Amino acid sequence: MFTRSALLLTLALVMSVPLRAAQLTEGTDYRTLEPPQHTDTAGKIDVIEFFSYGCPHCNEFYPLISARAAKLPKDVVFKRVATGMGRTAWTNLAKAYYALEATGDLARLDAQIFHAIHEEHLPLFDEKTIAEWVAMHGVDRAKFVSAFDSFGVNTKLNQAEQMVENYKIDGVPSLAVAGKYVVMGNTLEQLLSNTDALIEKVRAERAAAGHK
Repeated sequence: MFTRSALLLTLALVMSVPLRAAQLTEGTDYRTLEPPQHTDTAGKIDVIEFFSYGCPHCNEFYPLISARAAKLPKDVVFKRVATGMGRTAWTNLAKAYYALEATGDLARLDAQIFHAIHEEHLPLFDEKTIAEWVAMHGVDRAKFVSAFDSFGVNTKLNQAEQMVENYKIDGVPSLAVAGKYVVMGNTLEQLLSNTDALIEKVRAERAAAGHK
């Protein structure tokens, strides 16, 4: 039997769950990961985007998710995972992402790669072509090629593909929240809205469990 204080506490927790989170429908707006995945950012809520430069929907999503990532609250950490999704061309683009991250050129060329592939229709799908393109855009070619074939970049790629498997990702762009939920939606805008709602859901769950 509930005591009056326990009942009031339960009501308070229920009322504290934001409306958007309460309106989420499992199987339509999100799916629950079984088992949940470990996240390495203590005290924060991880939002992970799985993407490929070769994906036209990821290209459309890039300005939307970039704008949202720039305005995330302090308790949320945004991470990107470049994946090949079993395609050789996309795997080379994923390696380019991690290589540019290693050389320090990623932030400068990130949007430009999307533009080159989807607006200029440049076939940046093999190491030689990618290396030529980045060199034309101010990257030290030798440094890039060394990074592209490095143990570190191949390790990151393997970790990314393992995450795709663990999170049961079957298409990109995909978003995951707190290692517990994979976001669903019929439009890119719905993906963002449902991500916001799932962040609120995780906050409420952690508050109910007594976590900060």
